[in-house]
Amino acid sequence: MVNILLKRVSLPNGEEIAYREREGGDDKVLLVHGNMTSSEHWDVVMENMNDFFNVIAVDLRGFGNSSYHHPIESIKDFSDDLKMFCDQIGLHDFALAGWSLGGAVAQQFCADNPGYANRLFLLASASTRGYAYYATGANGFPDTSNRLTSLDEVRKDGKTKLVQGAYDTKNYDLLRQTWDMLIYRNEKPDPARYEKYLADMTTQRNLAETYHVLNLFNISNVSNGLVDGNGKVEHITIPILITRGDEDLVVSREMTNELIADYGDKAVYLEFSGAGHSPLIDNLEKLLIMMEDFFNGKDVRK
Repeated sequence: MVNILLKRVSLPNGEEIAYREREGGDDKVLLVHGNMTSSEHWDVVMENMNDFFNVIAVDLRGFGNSSYHHPIESIKDFSDDLKMFCDQIGLHDFALAGWSLGGAVAQQFCADNPGYANRLFLLASASTRGYAYYATGANGFPDTSNRLTSLDEVRKDGKTKLVQGAYDTKNYDLLRQTWDMLIYRNEKPDPARYEKYLADMTTQRNLAETYHVLNLFNISNVSNGLVDGNGKVEHITIPILITRGDEDLVVSREMTNELIADYGDKAVYLEFSGAGHSPLIDNLEKLLIMMEDFFNGKDVRK
């Protein structure tokens, strides 16, 4: 039985960050979750990763068991929390993994805080140029000719209202249908784990804000069509592994190509065959091999 402890730490800005820790060896790994999730969704990785890793997974502000006293206004708010969290628990010289939203947070963190992370693993990550939020069209699909620009617009959009409504009413059936359609492509969590995930989704208190800050995020050297890049991608010099499932319906191949282009020779790209937006469930065995090899400094291209 793997012992994973839920802990909490208070930050200087008044927020409280919850995190899960699985003790192990001297090699430290910090995991950052995606939107609609929390550290809860990293459980399969924490339970199965080689025990020579000490694995820590945080709940970002407004997710899971963390507080949400101050609304987020940028991805940097999340990453600044992460920096304070690391300082509070004395975490340095670790491998950093970010999934989806967590990939944007991890990139911002590494750009602003050199010397903390020694490797960056991007799993189905948002682009260096953000994740565009398009208005929901009459057919229920994103209208790519209408990119929203304000938090108020995002909050009133159909997608936000649908997901927020499912949260508010604890409509697990709707959430399950959404994840079965968009996230899990070939495998599903076991029933008990899935129920735990669904309950965890409804703890999110910052849905519209998260959509909005992803829309504004841009550390590249070019405009993303809404805001100019700030060029901070150049500050990230540690080894980077970019990964994506070939059936991912959330993070497009185009967004991943932006990551590949913006990091150039600093990064390696590997693809999961037969996996969607959650390789954690679709192909856990391959994910663990990729992560462990990369964190151990092996040549993952072989």
